[in-house]
Amino acid sequence: MTYEGDFRPHRVAVLALDGLLPFELGIPHRIFGRPRDARRRHLYEVYTCSVRPPGRVDTDADFTLHVPHGPQALATADTVIIPASYELGPVYEEGRLTDELAVALSHVRPGTRLASICTGSYVLAAAGCLDGRPATTHWADAERFQRMFPKVEVDANVLFIDDGDVLTSAGVAAGIDLCLHMVRRDFGTAVANEVARITVVPPHRDGGQAQYVQRPVPDPQLATTATARAWALGRLHEPIQLRDMAAQEAMSVRTFTRRFREEAGISPGQWLTQQRVERARQLLESTGLSMDQVARESGFGTAQSMRRHLQTALGVTPTTYRRTFRSHTGPDRPGRSGTPR
Repeated sequence: MTYEGDFRPHRVAVLALDGLLPFELGIPHRIFGRPRDARRRHLYEVYTCSVRPPGRVDTDADFTLHVPHGPQALATADTVIIPASYELGPVYEEGRLTDELAVALSHVRPGTRLASICTGSYVLAAAGCLDGRPATTHWADAERFQRMFPKVEVDANVLFIDDGDVLTSAGVAAGIDLCLHMVRRDFGTAVANEVARITVVPPHRDGGQAQYVQRPVPDPQLATTATARAWALGRLHEPIQLRDMAAQEAMSVRTFTRRFREEAGISPGQWLTQQRVERARQLLESTGLSMDQVARESGFGTAQSMRRHLQTALGVTPTTYRRTFRSHTGPDRPGRSGTPR
């Protein structure tokens, strides 16, 4: 890839291990391969590495892959992503890295952002990268993961965890949510939403959403809460009471709250806050509205309330968020990025 002037895409290296799941390997290439700036330049460069010299890597399917880069290529990455593998050997069984995996990871530069999809978290934990940190993995592996790595603060009830320079996701498709979150963190909501639209996936599922929802596909014989959610999305700038949402479905508040949590994995109040944070982000990125106006339009009422909620959800103030992402989406935005804190 050639670069113009000082522009350089953010480099994402995907570590392909024997026994990998092809679906998970493809997620970073699909998500990070799409974003472009106003001059149609790719914002990311994605490449696949092996722990060995370039060559064959086995998958859990009935085909193999030819990986064009060896472990030395990890040294040029701004972000390294480790998908799951069914052949982690000592990593999964004993919680320790193999010699070749340890050598491969030694090429990663200090300060490089690290991320895992599903049980790729075992590699990060075995390398000591998760000690004292919050992390997640596939819900079916969480208990074992915690026993093997007691220094890790495991949360099995979320889709992904962003701990700044180290991120972990739950199983399989949660890797899509994680990668979209990183795009959103790097280049803002508008860029991430466009990638989601092209990929035909929801633009945002918050990391705190439950991994395993009791009724992910509602019983067709039972009423859902979809009408209430659509009604609320059209009125985020107004005060919305739980009883008003329940009334849209002709349910009692108690029944509605239980059904909503079964379908969405979170409470109606948590969901409303998430939607208002997303609305505020969009307005901060795409308009010149004052902080008071953004707060009113997104339903927070006051700039102080909005500041508190964005600080909690994003780790930054509204002013910092606007300054970061309105400049990041411009044509001269450099490729490397970090946590906007």
